[in-house]
Amino acid sequence: MNHPEPQAPRRPLLSEATRPLTVTIPATNEHGEQVPTSISCENPLTIYVDKCEMVTLMTLGAAPEALTIGWLRNQRLVDSLDEIASVQVDWEVEAVSVTTRNGLKNAEEKMATRTVTTGCGQGTMFGDLMDEIDTLELPTDWTFSEAQHYALMEAVRKHDTVYKAAGAVHGCALAQPTPDGGCDILMFFEDVGRHNAVDAIAGQMWLDGLEGGDKVFYTTGRLTSEMVIKTAQMGIPVLVSRSGLTQMGWEIARKVGLTMLGRAKGRHYLLFTGEERFQR
Repeated sequence: MNHPEPQAPRRPLLSEATRPLTVTIPATNEHGEQVPTSISCENPLTIYVDKCEMVTLMTLGAAPEALTIGWLRNQRLVDSLDEIASVQVDWEVEAVSVTTRNGLKNAEEKMATRTVTTGCGQGTMFGDLMDEIDTLELPTDWTFSEAQHYALMEAVRKHDTVYKAAGAVHGCALAQPTPDGGCDILMFFEDVGRHNAVDAIAGQMWLDGLEGGDKVFYTTGRLTSEMVIKTAQMGIPVLVSRSGLTQMGWEIARKVGLTMLGRAKGRHYLLFTGEERFQR
């Protein structure tokens, strides 16, 4: 019997509203000389879903549509890209209007349990996300090698970033390890808060139809509970950071079976959890 091919999700109607990422301002150095200096932009963006105000994010403005979709995904306010009809950003009013096809499920209940997280710039998570930890499953038959890790760190080092020009931002990357010991960066987003950068990647993964089971997530930020949960929600089994971790981040990573490496710079790293997936 021939089975019909599964249909790809309908892609929402998207605006293309990227903002300038840096501006140049005058500054004075230690010699009293005026030096033109690039600084990172920061913009408030209020998310409205079906005309209901949800949250205001402070963002660089590099990928506001992907950020919005990823925020809805990671907060479990939508279950698939197919539920979103359009995402329209209007920087004149500093807002993004999301229209869904059938409305949000349990939106009022979820909003009542919103929690401000340790994410820089103050991220938000809904309280019932902690209840999903026991249901998260990561692939156990996939490995990540030390050679692939070093290749990832070299690729990140060479990547052209806003941080190199202006600083004051966090970056997140989705990477694909290769059989020859390499690791290719598939996408890289920067924002004023690391939670925004991870949400942008989550949104772009949906838009590109990418699964996370054979990918690696890299962040410049701390490995907090929020970062661990969002990585696991995307089905990504390996999380790497140049920074350290929190106790709750460590405990949740162990619980969901996430391989987590921190303090990763150059040839140095600390393997915190998921040793069974890491090959030296």
